[in-house]
Amino acid sequence: MKDKEAFSSPKNKKVFVSGCYDMLHSGHVAFFKEAAQYGDLYVGIGSDETIRNLKNRQTIYSEKERLYMVKAIRYVKDAVINRGSGMMDFVASVDEIKPDIFVVNTDGGSEEKRKFCEERGIEYIELQRIPEEGLKARSTTSLRSEVKSQIPYRVDIAGTWIDQPYVSQYGAGWAITASIEPTAEFMERGGMSTSTRNAAKSIWKFQLPEGDEETLARLLFCFENHPEDGKGHISGAQDAIGICLSGLARHYYDNTYWPTKIERIHDPKILDWLENHIALVPMFPRRQGCSVVEGKDITPEKVRALTDAADRTWEAIKDMDLERFVKGYQDSFDAQVAMFPAMMQPGVQDWIDKVKNEGALAWKMTGAGGGGHLLIVHDGSNIPSDAISIKIRRL
Repeated sequence: MKDKEAFSSPKNKKVFVSGCYDMLHSGHVAFFKEAAQYGDLYVGIGSDETIRNLKNRQTIYSEKERLYMVKAIRYVKDAVINRGSGMMDFVASVDEIKPDIFVVNTDGGSEEKRKFCEERGIEYIELQRIPEEGLKARSTTSLRSEVKSQIPYRVDIAGTWIDQPYVSQYGAGWAITASIEPTAEFMERGGMSTSTRNAAKSIWKFQLPEGDEETLARLLFCFENHPEDGKGHISGAQDAIGICLSGLARHYYDNTYWPTKIERIHDPKILDWLENHIALVPMFPRRQGCSVVEGKDITPEKVRALTDAADRTWEAIKDMDLERFVKGYQDSFDAQVAMFPAMMQPGVQDWIDKVKNEGALAWKMTGAGGGGHLLIVHDGSNIPSDAISIKIRRL
């Protein structure tokens, strides 16, 4: 690979271009290459704040990362973060660099930019988007439509339903969730918290931002449960927590919407063990009009069975004890079904029988049930044919 000094440009000319370069691609490099034919190329990069204000979204890469990547391209003499705002955020950069030529793509040109250059005696040049020979034409807009979101999914392991006060009012207890990498596009209405994940995507688009994970979970919970959204119910906090908190988490509910305490496991040995003994089996999406709360029968005894099973499941996972894990896990699901028998919609039992015959040791429906995915426990060797391995998100 040639270093930057290997590229020669006309002497005594400074060329300036400006843009976001948030999803750096071959089209940007081709543009830099062509612009550099006119002289030494200087690049102004839109700040994180400018992009948020202009495009109403978070950046994929921070301004520091974008500056680093752009500077590394051999056609670029130097690059700076523009200090201004809006479409003309580059004004101060131009006045400092004092370029001879200002280059834009035809779709990035404007009369305002042309007049700006004319006032300063800067030559203004518009270039067509021409990809490097043999490469596909690229634009950030098209890439954004193709790139899959890296927002995690969540799986609920045990104790879930306890995050609803109409359950925990009969007895406090823990829900256990794991945040998993989006290694597959899981079905909507499949118990993988896709509705909460879609809410997260509407805020953060492609990935969770940096920051305290519990704070992110609170923000997502509040965003999804806006008091004036008219949906008439509060989505359980386990969904936001399961998406935002890496590793394995358990959260304690005592007639509250938000847990009073949270505990987490990040030990890679334990997470590896858990990954090697659980898998997802897709069934069918929960049918439209299906109400899993219809006919619910919640009693203190049934809630106690749920919370006790969750306690035993957590301890078994910590001890990496498969036999105890299987028992606690299955008891937790059975306790859910005892309270919410409508979880077992037509067709679910057929899938349970199938995975059982293929070696599953225990099983439960993810989320509220009624369809979706089975999260099964296996011994590491006898794995059902339709099973999908999962990857728990690490810190």
